[in-house]
Amino acid sequence: MAAREILAPGGRLRVGAFPGSPLSMKIDSKTGETHGLGIDLGKELARRLDVAFAQVDYQRIADVLAAMKAGDVDFTLSNATPARAVDVDFSQTLLSVELGYLAPALSPIMTITDLDKPGIRIGVTQGSTSQRTLPNMLPNATVIPAQNSGRAIEMLQYRELDVFATNKPTLFEMSDRMPGARVLDGRWGVEHIAIAIPRGRETAMEYLRRFVEEMQTSGRLAQAVARAGLRGVVTTQ
Repeated sequence: MAAREILAPGGRLRVGAFPGSPLSMKIDSKTGETHGLGIDLGKELARRLDVAFAQVDYQRIADVLAAMKAGDVDFTLSNATPARAVDVDFSQTLLSVELGYLAPALSPIMTITDLDKPGIRIGVTQGSTSQRTLPNMLPNATVIPAQNSGRAIEMLQYRELDVFATNKPTLFEMSDRMPGARVLDGRWGVEHIAIAIPRGRETAMEYLRRFVEEMQTSGRLAQAVARAGLRGVVTTQ
């Protein structure tokens, strides 16, 4: 069976996307155009497969992956964790990004060493890897889920959170909407971003691996990263 029929069995590539992260999708404030790394790579893969591109929007990555498990999404970008690999298949790493914290304007928190204290409220996205990981890393702080990055901005501005934790590309995107906000120096981890496809399509994985390799070596990935305005990409492991 051809890769086109495996990766886009309905004759179109349904690309799952969510707002607030340039790793997935963002809206250009000047042109109103929707783009992002996941959308741009999805469009390129659809072009190579000679199928239609279909963007399917959700609130957060957890919703995208649930939709993929249900058979409603064919392609997305995600942090390739063992927990997520139970439900979807991943390509090799596309790129890696730092994990960090965002503090609102006038926050007394200056460094990541200030966080593991009673009374510190750390926001995370509902259903995220951060929500599962940080309670063990920072047992003295309180981890509070937010519906999405937009709600997290509101919670930071109304001082319902002291900081918000996720990957730095998303944090920098959030900070652009919050005058005076700061992405703290340092990192608490690294996310390895890969292409995710539904389980059961493993026979097309070699095609997908070659696609990733070509994006990386041809400079197309670097161009897409620049177009998405990604910051916080790991250049050395």
